[in-house]
Amino acid sequence: MTEVRSAFVRRSFLLGVAGALACAHGEGSASGQAGPRPSARHARLLEWDLGPQSWGRARATVVVPRWGGPEARFPVLVALHGRGEALKSPAEGALGWPRDYALMRAVDRVCAPPLTAADYEGLVDAPRLNRANVELASRPFGGLIIVCPWLPDVHPAGTSDIAAYAHYVIETLLPRARSETPAIAAPEATGIDGVSLGGIVALRIGLTCPDAFGAVGGIQPAIGDEQAAEWVSLARGARARRPDMKLRLLTSEEDYFRDPIEALSRSWNTAGIVHDFSEFPGPHDYVFNRGPGSLGLLLWHDRNLQHG
Repeated sequence: MTEVRSAFVRRSFLLGVAGALACAHGEGSASGQAGPRPSARHARLLEWDLGPQSWGRARATVVVPRWGGPEARFPVLVALHGRGEALKSPAEGALGWPRDYALMRAVDRVCAPPLTAADYEGLVDAPRLNRANVELASRPFGGLIIVCPWLPDVHPAGTSDIAAYAHYVIETLLPRARSETPAIAAPEATGIDGVSLGGIVALRIGLTCPDAFGAVGGIQPAIGDEQAAEWVSLARGARARRPDMKLRLLTSEEDYFRDPIEALSRSWNTAGIVHDFSEFPGPHDYVFNRGPGSLGLLLWHDRNLQHG
């Protein structure tokens, strides 16, 4: 476990530095100073202050579809950001997905296909792009309420490390989303996902709390080497309690965590744990989050969560 933690810390340090450098070049605010709030034609952005918690100040942004009448209801997705945003102030870090990862732009684009290579920041091949557009033509984007909470800089090597945060997500954040937005309350209509640090935390929360989630994913999750056996055990336990839970892993060719993610996918296949696995071109960086990250987040969960 010590070796796993050390590898995670080394990789996370590099990612945190990379995130800070990216922000310094205009890709968000590394200093915690207020940046411009994003807007979108097809979605509105709420900003919540949920008060102090044992792990820090709870802030969240919430992306809500503008379409649909008063009776419209949508699935809820909890989206956790990466370590670069964990190093920012809670208010700025909570804007990771909507602003720094261009999620608001991605919502507009999936609502007005066809998608282009530019929407993926160039990180897509022609067959995959064509497949995404064929799927959108046959089944238009239905819509998600995306709850983007600030995630502190935690060490997710053990479930106990994030127990308080998991309790907050399930007992405070989701109930508020269901009371203040047009959300479907069923677990089958509730997902959790994230990128890098947020990816491994989302997987751990989702797999240890399967009664709360119908779909669980990780985008370039910061999985340590030699952890596959533990994740097989977690997935088996989750599927025993929720057999229809949807699972997904997403990585990229230049992802720091590509090898352990691929090893985990192979282990899940060997263990008979059905899941989706995708690998895109691109690095472990903001450009990936703005392209395959945000678009993949929207499209996969829209297909796999229950709609009203």
